[in-house]
Amino acid sequence: MEKRFIKIGNAAELLGVSIETLRKWESTGELVPDRKTAGGTRFYDTAKLLGLGDSDYPTICYARVSSHDQKADLVRQKEMLETYCAAKGWRTEVIADLGSGMNFNNKGLAKLLEIILRKRTKRLVLTHKDRLLRFGAELVFTLCEIQGIEIVIIHKGENPTFEMELSQDILEIITVFSARLYGSRSSKNRKLIQELQVHADKIAEELGVYDPSPQD
Repeated sequence: MEKRFIKIGNAAELLGVSIETLRKWESTGELVPDRKTAGGTRFYDTAKLLGLGDSDYPTICYARVSSHDQKADLVRQKEMLETYCAAKGWRTEVIADLGSGMNFNNKGLAKLLEIILRKRTKRLVLTHKDRLLRFGAELVFTLCEIQGIEIVIIHKGENPTFEMELSQDILEIITVFSARLYGSRSSKNRKLIQELQVHADKIAEELGVYDPSPQD
């Protein structure tokens, strides 16, 4: 027989959110536990949790940067997402990743995909489209469309030219390739890395997309 009351960890898993999010909702009065022991253990009524409609699922915000040097930018992304959603009156959960936009194994991305596939949100919010993935973002957007999940991109900007997109993809590939080569630390690989960097800088300068602190 299924338990009627479950602890906060199981409740978070059932709703597809984090434990921190449930604690936040408790502090704001949005979702209060049905029981709380003297020791602070929270219990939730599964019948009530299962009775929550799709409209009660939180808006999911996704933020990402590629390296530890960009942690400050990750904080800014999260603050922007939270501020934007608060102005809209949306209850939110922010998922953040620190990893390449070409890496499909990022922990946060995996969690986001699970939420989408289980349809545990009505809305996905990004600061920019490329914060999701360098390749494959359209596939994720299609999954959202199939599930009836709204996609909100705060800063859409002008559509980049084909040359601009191609150069950004080439620079990303060179960056990832260089990082893998650097792991072996051989003199031959170090020389190859330097040559790749020279070519990458040349491509970027010729196409006018050179950025000394790339975000992808």
